[in-house]
Amino acid sequence: MRIGVPQEIKDQEFRVGLTPAAVASLVARSHQVKIQVGAGVGSGFTDADYVKAGAELVSDAAEIYAQEMVVKVKEPLASEYGLIHPNLILFTYLHLAADRTLTEALLKSQACCIAYETVQTPSGQLPLLTPMSIIAGRLAVQFGAHFLTRQQGGRGVLLGGIPGVRSGRVVIIGGGIVGTEAARIAMGMGARVQILDVNIDRLGELEQIFGSRVELLMSNPSNITETVRDADLVIGAVLIAGRKAPTLVSKSLVSEMRSHSVIVDVAVDQGGCIETMHTTSHTNPVYEAEGVLHYGVPNIPGAVPWTSTQALVNVTFPYVMAIANYGLAALDRDPALAQGLNVHKGKIIHPAIADTFPDL
Repeated sequence: MRIGVPQEIKDQEFRVGLTPAAVASLVARSHQVKIQVGAGVGSGFTDADYVKAGAELVSDAAEIYAQEMVVKVKEPLASEYGLIHPNLILFTYLHLAADRTLTEALLKSQACCIAYETVQTPSGQLPLLTPMSIIAGRLAVQFGAHFLTRQQGGRGVLLGGIPGVRSGRVVIIGGGIVGTEAARIAMGMGARVQILDVNIDRLGELEQIFGSRVELLMSNPSNITETVRDADLVIGAVLIAGRKAPTLVSKSLVSEMRSHSVIVDVAVDQGGCIETMHTTSHTNPVYEAEGVLHYGVPNIPGAVPWTSTQALVNVTFPYVMAIANYGLAALDRDPALAQGLNVHKGKIIHPAIADTFPDL
């Protein structure tokens, strides 16, 4: 199969769809790989590394997209829509439930679009989302702590406190992978941590992980109001696979938060779970609304591309190889991969996306 790997053009997105080691494995199976010049530099891979692995360097994005399959990291942006053609297999993160414009563009393209985030095993696991969720959860606390400093516009709170001064309070809405990893880092910093989740069984699992060091609460309007109002840092960590995140923190509640506290909404790529949140970027990561700093960067792991690219390719590569070897028949061979199919031949395939856009 002819495979293209473009340079990501999303703001300060330095990850790349394939590592040189992955390229070498594909080439060894007689697949052809074209890499856009400079695509891996931000992740620590030179053009020479890819040439040594057997890839062909290409400067033009149009030539990359002219291949049979494109493997990338983030969703195509408007300037790339016209490059997507009917015979293309696009394999990347898409997050369509939060982006009607992209959904319409992919439908118009007639391409086969497989989303990393909806590849799902029969047991319900999301293997291609997991490593980025781990990284995003850990970074959410780091960035939150950074923007809590007064110089960045925050309250001037040290999350760990010191003897004689209380620690900062971190409220995490959602006890999945993002929430769990955020709690690990927040605890490590010495913060007081509360996790809210709607699944009582998950709360029991979190008790096994954290014991009494984290306060575990049922996620309901009363508990959300009580905890968020007194938080120094709120982390939105809600995920419903393939669907838009529910709004759990209202504008009125944000207005009751402490002045210059911070919200980091990791769910922003699925529409966000904070009413006052909108998408930001690594270049301009925060804005103030209702007296609270909002961090809404949708590609948080792009801040640590050396780690993120390798972690991502570790899990995506077996699926890339399967598609390269078998084409779309790979979806019939693997039910988990079949769950990743979002759009094909002008039709929405994934039920969660179809429910989100019933008129398309």
